Amino acid sequence: MKFGMLIGDVPRSVDPLEQFDGILRQVEAGQRAGLSHFVIGHHFLYGELRWLQPIPLLARLAAETDEHVRLGMSVLLAPLYNPIVLAEELATLDIVTRGRLDVGVGLGYRSAEFDLMNIPFERRVSRLEECLDIMKLCWAMEDFDYHGKNWQIEGATPHIACVQQPHPPIWIGAHSRAGARRAGRVGDNFVIPPEYDIGEMRVRLGIMAAGFAERGKTMGHQPLRRNTFVAATTEEAIASFVDVSRERYLTYVRNELDILDEADLMNDYYETVKDSVAVGTAGEVIDHFIRVARQLPVDPIVIKPQWPQMHIDDVIDVIETMGQQVIPALAEVDPMPLEDIEASLAPAAGEVAAELERLG
Repeated sequence: MKFGMLIGDVPRSVDPLEQFDGILRQVEAGQRAGLSHFVIGHHFLYGELRWLQPIPLLARLAAETDEHVRLGMSVLLAPLYNPIVLAEELATLDIVTRGRLDVGVGLGYRSAEFDLMNIPFERRVSRLEECLDIMKLCWAMEDFDYHGKNWQIEGATPHIACVQQPHPPIWIGAHSRAGARRAGRVGDNFVIPPEYDIGEMRVRLGIMAAGFAERGKTMGHQPLRRNTFVAATTEEAIASFVDVSRERYLTYVRNELDILDEADLMNDYYETVKDSVAVGTAGEVIDHFIRVARQLPVDPIVIKPQWPQMHIDDVIDVIETMGQQVIPALAEVDPMPLEDIEASLAPAAGEVAAELERLG
């Protein structure tokens, strides 16, 4: 099995150069630890926290990473872009990375970002779908016209081809079941969110697999984001994880990401999230990931070593601990065989069928 990491956000009070140097340290430590994927999230005008913008940052990281390491976004807010601009920037980035790019895109969930850019929040679904349509037309390198709800294009002549053909893998990020349906219809991969247990993951992968079947596309392994913390004892790991992550989960909920109940998080935080995290001793975390990998077609696993209030030295400690105690053991574990994927999703078939009927 392969592992990657999410490059996170930091408080705006942190000097930008200090943030960038910290990212370089994480990438260096991550490669030593055996990580093969580095992805970054994305926001605009994010208030008291800061994300560096993915496309220029990943272009720099292409020069810092080994040739087997892949770079990507989890996920880029595509509805906020002009699709031609985005298509050309991503094609250029695929060239700069020498074909090591994964393009992660999603709807976005913060209405404030859309309001500040004068883009209607209620049109984000159509804008994402049309953006993907237009980008694929640009990457096909043939003249095209396009007539949609959001964009009208006449006589376009693309000029930047991707290294990966027909284009880099498209990872669709989504927290809703409708998003899993969209991933099956238009994506190559579904970024499984870190907030769901095995049962809910199985339903969403089943929904995605239905879309793949409609397209005659083979279902493969899907990237799983998983929040993880390792310590010498279970109690120490839980206490440390709660300390660094609790406020961030609450911030997600308070910023319109409707994934968990705020009252539950306030009353008993760890009890609310424990079924969707890998927290404990190294052995417990290894067992958690083996259990998931035996039940679902996941690979790579993308961990989050950095939370906003953490000092960079503590982040490096998390990465090094994973590299010493967890990743080598799981590198010996094979992902689920492709021929077993259909059977692994079968226990959720009834719920998937009902959800597909509801979604249409």
